[in-house]
Amino acid sequence: MHRLRTTVVRLRPITDPQTAKSQSQARLAAVRGALRTFQPIRSYTASVSAEPFLNGTSSNYVEEMYYAWLENPRSVHKSWDIFFRNANAGAPPGAAYQSPPPLGGAALGLANAQAMVGVQPNVEKLVEDHLAVQSLVRAYQIRGHHVAQLDPLGIMAAIDPGPPPSDIITSNDKLEFYGLDESDLDKVFRLPTTTFIGGSESTLPLREIIQRLEMAYCQSIGVEFMFINDLEQCQWIRQKFERPGIMQFTLEEKRTLLARMVRSTRFEEFLQRKWSSEKRFGLEGCESLIPALKTIIDKSSMNGVESIIMGMPHRGRLNVLANVIRKELDQIFCQFDSKLEAADEGSGDVKYHLGMWHRRINRVTDRNITLSLMANPSHLEAVDPVVQGKTKAEQFYCGDTEGNRVMSILLHGDAAFAGQGVVYETFHLSDLPSYTTHGTIHVVVNNQIGFTTDPRVARSSSYPTDVAKVVNAPIFHVNADDPEAVMYVCNVAAEWRATFHKDVVVDLVCYRRNGHNEMDEPMFTQPLMYKQIKKQKGVLQKYAEKLIAEGAVTRQEYEEEIAKYDKICEEAHARSKDEKILHIKHWLDSPWPGFFNMDGQPKSMTSPSTGLTEEELGHIGHIASSVPVEDFTIHGGLSRILKGRAAMVGQRVCDWALGEYMAFGSLLKEGTHIRLSGQDVERGTFSHRHHVLHDQNVDKRICIPMNHIAPNQAPYTVCNSSLSEYGVLGFELGFAMASPNALVLWEAQFGDFHNTAQCIIDQFICPGQAKWVRQNGIVLLLPHGMEGMGPEHSSARPERFLQMCNEDPDAYPKFSAEEFAVRQLYDCNWIIVNCSTPANYFHVLRRQILQPFRKPLIVFTPKSLLRHPDAKSSFDDMLPGTHFQRLIPDSGPVCEKPDGVKRIVFCTGKVYYELTRERKNRGMDNTVAIARIEQLSPFPFDQVKVETGRYPNADLVWCQEEHKNQGYYDYVKPRLRTTVDRTRPVWYAGRGPAAAPATGNKAAHLVELQRFLDTAFNLDAFTGQS
Repeated sequence: MHRLRTTVVRLRPITDPQTAKSQSQARLAAVRGALRTFQPIRSYTASVSAEPFLNGTSSNYVEEMYYAWLENPRSVHKSWDIFFRNANAGAPPGAAYQSPPPLGGAALGLANAQAMVGVQPNVEKLVEDHLAVQSLVRAYQIRGHHVAQLDPLGIMAAIDPGPPPSDIITSNDKLEFYGLDESDLDKVFRLPTTTFIGGSESTLPLREIIQRLEMAYCQSIGVEFMFINDLEQCQWIRQKFERPGIMQFTLEEKRTLLARMVRSTRFEEFLQRKWSSEKRFGLEGCESLIPALKTIIDKSSMNGVESIIMGMPHRGRLNVLANVIRKELDQIFCQFDSKLEAADEGSGDVKYHLGMWHRRINRVTDRNITLSLMANPSHLEAVDPVVQGKTKAEQFYCGDTEGNRVMSILLHGDAAFAGQGVVYETFHLSDLPSYTTHGTIHVVVNNQIGFTTDPRVARSSSYPTDVAKVVNAPIFHVNADDPEAVMYVCNVAAEWRATFHKDVVVDLVCYRRNGHNEMDEPMFTQPLMYKQIKKQKGVLQKYAEKLIAEGAVTRQEYEEEIAKYDKICEEAHARSKDEKILHIKHWLDSPWPGFFNMDGQPKSMTSPSTGLTEEELGHIGHIASSVPVEDFTIHGGLSRILKGRAAMVGQRVCDWALGEYMAFGSLLKEGTHIRLSGQDVERGTFSHRHHVLHDQNVDKRICIPMNHIAPNQAPYTVCNSSLSEYGVLGFELGFAMASPNALVLWEAQFGDFHNTAQCIIDQFICPGQAKWVRQNGIVLLLPHGMEGMGPEHSSARPERFLQMCNEDPDAYPKFSAEEFAVRQLYDCNWIIVNCSTPANYFHVLRRQILQPFRKPLIVFTPKSLLRHPDAKSSFDDMLPGTHFQRLIPDSGPVCEKPDGVKRIVFCTGKVYYELTRERKNRGMDNTVAIARIEQLSPFPFDQVKVETGRYPNADLVWCQEEHKNQGYYDYVKPRLRTTVDRTRPVWYAGRGPAAAPATGNKAAHLVELQRFLDTAFNLDAFTGQS
């Protein structure tokens, strides 16, 4: 209603020519500033209802026409010119229309026109017809993709039922939907400003308008973009797809496209001929993927991109490695040889999961480009956030704050793109300040089937790509059997990313010529689809015939191109037979130049002291307890926390938060970048960290004291993440992959929340080095501890991590005493610790960077110990010469008379403080020793052996606060027995087996606690047991 009224007001008489001119200028300025502000000169008093053609929709059209007339009266039709002149002369809008004079008659002057104001002409039809055309254009822009010729098989409606919308013109009989009929087809209409189909023309006959809209939106390309809420972006897309003559390619471009199609197609045919019974997850049915990717890379290189990180599922992976990344063909072919011996340690992985890193010259742009295809597991889409994290890291390290030099390309399958939640999680990182990679190009290989499942039972959305709409990413659907349309769409996608730095999706609608793999029979479940596929002519053959018919190539040239590539494949196959050893490291996707020796081994096998000087500890402590920015008002409660930190520094002690500050600050000062992310990590879930200070008087003004440690320090990134674990942990894993010289940490809000990221832990972090010879130093901080807070916020599930350790519990490691600890670390798949002191936490974080190799570190962090009065460390435990303590022995009265000790209790983490309090209350300081195993994996066999040997008359007890079927018991027991050569039993003190990690009742929690403490200190508790 507001628009209707303002339009009527704007059609007011303007008697002063100077006023009209100033209005026109104001309008132009308003358009440029994207803000329209008008001050009415006089009000129009006629009833709005008396002017029915000025409804809410037509007002837009009349308004645009009126502004055009104000700027140039000749730019509108003569009838509109007279209408606006009459309106400005004082006539009501409904009476201002006058039919234009006949062609042979004398033109009427303005005075005559004003004299005829009383005539009541019919302007409604003219306005309605133009509005109908405007609605028609908009209908094509919004819904034209529904009737585009996207499916190469022509069966999309059968497998994805749902009639196309009726308001798309595909035949003349639907014109009446818009109030038009066949007699209007040759009428000339003015085109709205929201379309570019006219090119340089501003008016077109309706017949031509429909034809051009059909060409733009209903051929081999379907464009979804009208949901985007940015006018500039919508206009950009319209221009790219509507301008006449856009799909024009030079002869050279067509020949290059054909050559790429030859390589893509003949590679798969070669593999099929040589290894017909091998799984390879070929690309048959979507061979245009290869030229699609190469087009994106070419255009991106042209726009200044120097490095591209890619992630993809297994279908077509070998083809991408061969023809996009340019992996040597003989290295690919030798993977099919079952007699090859594995040269590297670890398990390796199947050929269609491996990655690759390669730097080469792009032949189109003649510029260097680095391509990295990430290794990934069979878990579809799991690699998405990992790719984004690595991309972000490379952008960070080269100072690419806009994403102009480093970008990512993600390939997807249709079923996985719609079905896997991590796709949604990854999309939602795309525009977050600490996670954005400034636009990703997503390419969906849309086979129109998922293994054996039809789309109609695999998704609820029209397309598999609908998830991308949540971030306003345009979606370009394209028939993969039209290589030129594919090439054009990929060019536009690369330009979009370079222009707007936003995500974009290319949906290659294709088919899968074979089953899920080459051994699978698809006719069991999709008989009609595969009958059609068997009749389908290959895309290479179709495109070659098209170019031959056009005269772009001769048949002889085409056959020569095929023979040339076949010869390359045959020669590479001959060379591959000479390979005897399989080197997985030749498939490394993230090399670290200079970190290892030339043979990939650590440069040393020693771990230096992780201590700091008194001066450094004092300096970092001062930063941690101050606000290094002037005129910055912090919260009163935070002032008390900082004063408490200053007091601790004065007393030469630190709590957990200060110990972490010391580790981070010292590494930053030494030039190591630190990135800490997760939910609420800036403050800390338990309000202990406070690494980001907020000004209480100025919105969004923050201070990060950690970035004020030293003038030439490395930057510190601390960022609250979205409420995602799977996506964010994958992202941080990818970030840690890019460089060994950064400490990358992910903290769970509570330890048990890691289980929604279990896929990243199970498929990447735990076995990553074994599968892909890829080290990674990521740190997981998992708050853990039985505090009576219920089942969900108690356990970080340590048993799961320990069960996945690659260490043999029944074999005592055969290393020399000097290198025992470092050799264990080098051989393990990850390090698991549960520190009981701030000093040990400080040391393990510093060791993570100072050791000569990288391993994932899992830290079970405390909750109540963050403020426990006894859980503090002296600076003496952090000075030069000090190290991380894998086991902390009992240093109390038991050391004076070890022969009199009746029991040694081994434990880990917070329960130590419960045990020492109970021992003191019972007066058993001389008879029970308590040893803390701080590093659970690799297990400190050597130090446990020393400790058990010190107390020859003591029985061995493992005490934990977790339930017996959880926690550490099943992991620790066989290792303790191996340490003592099975000469002494290992008893258990702890909670009994249970399904839930903890009780939800505080009283029950305390009863359980007292019960297992009684067991731990009852020296007769295990008498008579065997």
